[in-house]
Amino acid sequence: MDTQVNLLLTGNELMNGDIIDTNSLMFAEQLNNIGLSINKKITIGDDSEQLCSEIVQLSQTADLLIINGGLGPTIDDLTSPALAQACGVDLQLQPQAHSHLKKWAARRNIILNEPNLKQAYLPKGCKIIANTTGSAVGFSITLGKCLILCTPGVPSELAQMLKDEIIPNLQLRFPNAIKPSIARLQTFGVGESTLQALIDDNLPDWPKEVAIGFRAAMPLLEIKLTPLNSQGKKNLTSSLQAISQLLGDHILQTGESDKNTLAEYLVPLLIKSKQKITVAESCTGGLIASQITAIAGSSAIFEAGYVTYSNEMKSKMLDVPSATLANHGAVSKATVLAMANGALEKSAADYVIAVSGIAGPDGGTADKPVGSVWIAWGTKKTLQAKYHYIPRTRLQFQQVVAARGLDLIRRMLINSKECPNYERVS
Repeated sequence: MDTQVNLLLTGNELMNGDIIDTNSLMFAEQLNNIGLSINKKITIGDDSEQLCSEIVQLSQTADLLIINGGLGPTIDDLTSPALAQACGVDLQLQPQAHSHLKKWAARRNIILNEPNLKQAYLPKGCKIIANTTGSAVGFSITLGKCLILCTPGVPSELAQMLKDEIIPNLQLRFPNAIKPSIARLQTFGVGESTLQALIDDNLPDWPKEVAIGFRAAMPLLEIKLTPLNSQGKKNLTSSLQAISQLLGDHILQTGESDKNTLAEYLVPLLIKSKQKITVAESCTGGLIASQITAIAGSSAIFEAGYVTYSNEMKSKMLDVPSATLANHGAVSKATVLAMANGALEKSAADYVIAVSGIAGPDGGTADKPVGSVWIAWGTKKTLQAKYHYIPRTRLQFQQVVAARGLDLIRRMLINSKECPNYERVS
C-alpha cells in the first residue's frame, strides 16, 4: 500500500498573496525523489482552532503529515499550541530547542526576549529536527499512526533541513517507498515550445509510455522523462539517448542539479583548464561578474570585470575609441568588440564576454528596438560578436543576456561545433 502524505501550510501571508508558496514545490520534488508523493495539500490562515481541526483530520488519513510555517516568535505563529491541542499534550520548554535558541542569540550578540523564547515551547514528547540557519527548530511527533513533521516557513532554512535531516530520516522511516525511475536533463538555449516542436518533428515515434515534462527555471530548462509503466521503464534509456542526440550541447548536465546559472557550469571548466575570464558589461550592469564570483573558487579564474554603463566610461576604462561610439553607437558590433579587446588587454585574461544593449522599457529606436544586444566573446585570436534580439522584461533581458554570454564561452571550452538554437532565432 502506498504511503499517504498530506501537506498543511499555514500563514495569512500565503492566503492574501503577500508571499508566493515555493515551499510546496520544494516538498513535492524532494519527496518524489525518494518515492513519496503528496496526496493532499491544504493551506489555511493563522487561526488556532482551524489549524487544530485540520491537523486532526489530515492525520487520520495519512502516514505522514508535514506542517509548514507557524513556528516563529510572533503572536500569529500558532503551529506549536495547535498541535499540542490536537495531540492532547501540554506545551513545555524543550531543552534542545532552548539550547539552540541561546546559541543562536549568542552568535548574533543579542539577548533572548520572550517572543524568541516562545519558539522553545513545544508539544510534550516531540523530537527535534535541527535548523542550522534559523532560530526556530523543527520537530516531529506521532498522532495515532501518523508521523507529523513541523517545519519553518523560511525557504532557505527549509531547504537545508530537508537536505540534512528530513529526507534522510524519511528514507529510513519509509524504506519500502519506490523511488521513481526518472531521467532528467538540464538544458539551456531551447524553449519549451521549440523543444516540443523538435521532438514532434524529429522523434515522431516517441513512446507513449514515457511522459515528457518541462520545468522552466529562468533561464534554464529541466526536461524530465517519466516512465508510466513497466514498458516505459524498458524504453527509458533509449528515449534518453534519443533526446540527448537531438539536443546535443544544449544539454548542460544529465541527472538532477541544484545549479541555477550558466556560471555554475562554466566556472568549473575554467578552473579545470586553468584559464581566466574577464567581462565588459553595459546593459547587464555587472550581473555576469556577479554570477561568476558567486561561485566558490572563482578567484582562480576571475580577477577583474568592467561595468561601463556610459559612453564616457567605455572610452575611459576600456579604451573604446570616441569615433567608434560616434559613428556606430554604443549598441553595435564595433563597440562591443572594442569593449572586449579593452577588457582583455587590461585584465590579461584568456577569455572575455562583452555586452552592450537596450534593456528597456525605453531607449529603443526603429533600427535598434528595446531588446537589442550585441554580445562579443572569445579570446584575442577568436573574438567574435553577434546581434541578439531578446524582447523580454528588463530583468529577464539581463538574465538571458548574461546566460547566453556565459554559454558561448562554455561551448568554446567543450569544443562544441554546434550552432546554438538562440543564435539561429535571434
